[in-house]
Amino acid sequence: MRYTACMRQYITTAIDFPNGDPHMGHVMEKVLADVCARWFRLRGDAVRFQIGTDDHGIKMQRTAEKQGMHPKDLVAQNAPKFQDLFDLLCISYDCFMSTSITEGHYDTVQALWRRLRENGHLEKRTYKGLYCSGCESFVTSKDLVDGLCPNHQKAPDEVEEENWFFLLQDKEEFLADLFKRADGYHLVPEFRAKEVYAFLESGLEDVSFSRPKSTLYWGVPVPEDEDPVMYVWCDNLTNYISTLGYLTDKEDRTYWDDAEVTHVIGKDISRFHALNWPAMLHAAGVKTPDRLLIHGFIKMDGKKMGKSLGNVVVPAEILEHFGGNPDPLRFYLSTIPVGNDGSFSMDRFEEMYNAKLRNDLGNLLNRVMTLLAKEGGTISVGSDPDLVNDTWATYASAMDTFAYSEALDACMEIASRCNQYIDQSKPWEKEGSEKAAILSAVAESLRHVALMLLPFIPDTAREIAVQLGVPYAESMMDKDFHISEQLTAFGGVKDWQSIGESSILFPPLS
Repeated sequence: MRYTACMRQYITTAIDFPNGDPHMGHVMEKVLADVCARWFRLRGDAVRFQIGTDDHGIKMQRTAEKQGMHPKDLVAQNAPKFQDLFDLLCISYDCFMSTSITEGHYDTVQALWRRLRENGHLEKRTYKGLYCSGCESFVTSKDLVDGLCPNHQKAPDEVEEENWFFLLQDKEEFLADLFKRADGYHLVPEFRAKEVYAFLESGLEDVSFSRPKSTLYWGVPVPEDEDPVMYVWCDNLTNYISTLGYLTDKEDRTYWDDAEVTHVIGKDISRFHALNWPAMLHAAGVKTPDRLLIHGFIKMDGKKMGKSLGNVVVPAEILEHFGGNPDPLRFYLSTIPVGNDGSFSMDRFEEMYNAKLRNDLGNLLNRVMTLLAKEGGTISVGSDPDLVNDTWATYASAMDTFAYSEALDACMEIASRCNQYIDQSKPWEKEGSEKAAILSAVAESLRHVALMLLPFIPDTAREIAVQLGVPYAESMMDKDFHISEQLTAFGGVKDWQSIGESSILFPPLS
């Protein structure tokens, strides 16, 4: 672990189409990115964390037209729903951007376009091909399964029009080298990276970067060309640098040139982020990102959840089911290994809530607090045995390598160890210093559990520390709070003397 700020980290997620309400796939991605951001802060790094909405494109335009409104009114209606939900989920973003509203976005996008054109990487030509409105991209027959888009289960439209194209084919050699270099673009996890490498090896095609206004009027105008509007990829992807004022007179490159850049995105758009985006940046003379963290899908009955498929689980209803507490949902999603698909089941969700959160964690805290209160609530700092052992090394290594589910398992193993220790030592049968030592050892172990849970279930982590009476508890949610070497030592908080007030962490479900 690092204990002082020695790196800058810039973390982004895909920006979401506000053509409807947010769904579980949006939540999964934001929770994953939030775990990443919170861990970087806790280990001492300086972090900028950005999320937002992707307001332009055919999908937004068609949805607005069906509802009899202008796309900008659809954005105004739906975009706040995303921000409100992410606030309820305690997503610790630093910037929420909106491509149709955020000041400076158009400026950077058009400046990037001009640079690509001046450098000879854009070409205007007539094109005939297949277009999937769900993916917001042109596709080829090899992308389809039985003639349908595998992600949206719809046949693409046949389109013939004059567009500007980004010459992606010219960047094949650069991209192949970029993935091999030690200081290149790293795709995590490796099995997701192999899918992109295979696509690159099969040969790339140039990418449509515009649509005629007769087809798409809702977007960033192409500079020095009155007819077309920029297509989603040049507009969308550039949000990562437009909020930094890149290529404008308000430019601040602190969190790009002088930071480690991590894009957190789903596997369905990994190709565009792994190939189009670094190729665009290189063509414009801009630094490429450092890492692409790729997650899978949340599935229902074996299919990806999505508005277009009609199998959406409503996040707000899940939060309401758990009394408005975001942590059960955050915990559930964090058990999915990064890169893997997750299967949503309310039965499994409730089973995990009762077994892991209510019993292993909540009841453990309640038992210890009740027994300590009967003994006057005094803590014997540094009491043996050390039930944490070498878990911090295992935990930190897993967190640093984005194996978050493994880190969460290591943390919860301490709770299991504490429950076993209480059952075996039977402190209620002991007296005096022996009893105090047993209870204090478990309380100290729970202090460590709370620290390890901070990236995953921050409200609960802080509440555990507050109930235990840990001196730093109230500052744990601050963005400048970090886990020092002293805090990871067993018995490391010397001024901790007594517990606070007890309350139920996870009530029974009605």
